[in-house]
Amino acid sequence: MVGRHAARSRRAALTALGALVLTAFPSAATAASAPLPTAPRTLGADTPSAQVLRAMERDLGLTPDQAADRLVNEADAGTRAGRLRNALGDHFGGAWLSGATAAELTVATTSAADTAAIEAEGARAAVVQKSLDQLDEIKDRLDAAADRMETADTPVWYVDVPANRVVVRATGESAARTFAETAGVAAQDVHVQVSANRPRLLEDLVGGDAYYIDGRARCSVGFSVTKGTQQGFATAGHCGGPGATTTGFDQAAQGTVQASTFPGKDMAWVGVNANWTATPDVKAQDGQRVQMTGSVEALVGASVCRSGSTTGWHCGTVRQHDTSVSYAEGTVDGLTETTVCAEPGDSGGPFVAGTQAQGTTSGGSGDCTSGGTTFFQPINPLLSDFGLTLRTTSSASTPAPQDNAAADAWAAGRVYEAGATVTHAGLRYRCLQSHQAQGAGSPESTPALWQRV
Repeated sequence: MVGRHAARSRRAALTALGALVLTAFPSAATAASAPLPTAPRTLGADTPSAQVLRAMERDLGLTPDQAADRLVNEADAGTRAGRLRNALGDHFGGAWLSGATAAELTVATTSAADTAAIEAEGARAAVVQKSLDQLDEIKDRLDAAADRMETADTPVWYVDVPANRVVVRATGESAARTFAETAGVAAQDVHVQVSANRPRLLEDLVGGDAYYIDGRARCSVGFSVTKGTQQGFATAGHCGGPGATTTGFDQAAQGTVQASTFPGKDMAWVGVNANWTATPDVKAQDGQRVQMTGSVEALVGASVCRSGSTTGWHCGTVRQHDTSVSYAEGTVDGLTETTVCAEPGDSGGPFVAGTQAQGTTSGGSGDCTSGGTTFFQPINPLLSDFGLTLRTTSSASTPAPQDNAAADAWAAGRVYEAGATVTHAGLRYRCLQSHQAQGAGSPESTPALWQRV
């Protein structure tokens, strides 16, 4: 099988790469008591749960071997893309995956001279006109204009990385052009996609488990989190404001919304009482559970699965990150768009990629009968904004970030963006993939996430 052979070849390449890293940095080699783990092992992609695999087989049309290979390929590709992003600097135009098993990583650059470096990482090179920074700048101008005008007829706009363009999804061409003109964006810098679909909040609400806000609206538990000694869970901001009380699926007293942001972002967290215990679990198919090991952000094209009490456990792929959506209630920026279906009642629930937490369900269009589009609020900004620690299988060794630690010192519990640099054990490292640092994974032991510089 081609997918299995590709995965084996990639695993062999990773082993070789690990040897090269140790040779180039002998001090790191002497500090390690064992070979560094591969990216798939670091991220838990080499030991996927049966629930994730079965849902991927059903929703992505994969065989069992293809589903397993895809998770390994995605984990590997994320690290290679991170290394190339660091190496290409201002030339970097984004990265994405393709193929049934995500075996092909494409990395874009604005300079043809970078092709050899990209291909040396086993990726396909795409020479594009605009860097990712330039595309982000265009979208930032649209974001600013949305604060000054009505966007009901232009409900979605985003950076389309594979197409190297900014897209405005609108009910008509004229509405999109007016939006761009107000933002001071040239017509040629925006691609208009005409669609009658208007995303709405999935407000009947739930996720892995149901909870109720002020005894009325039903929402979804996203991921378990902690803040100091307080346990709780992350969910959607539109589910309720600060101070709202919540009850569990059996209407038992549960907790209080500690913080909530909506619109602008769609994030909230609930602090629970002593009757509830935070776990790293997410409800999967038929009541089975998947345990989270981290929050490493998946690439465009990667597979993701979602849990919701209305429609259950469904999978799809990431379309794009940093999407702005204009709901009737207000605009939300920084969402991730996916091909996963959802329906009212699924809001706030968890999105996962393998064993990595991705975000909480915000809204969308369509349904799980005919198919649809769903947006989620990424989990890492939520953790960072509210000072929370994601509950994972290694949470016992993941303390909350220390405010008095040196600004550039690596610290468990901190959220790091791709490209960030830290100091640890006297050495410098650059972040390859956005994530919240876990206590069990310092930079020298997680080459999937950090590169020695």
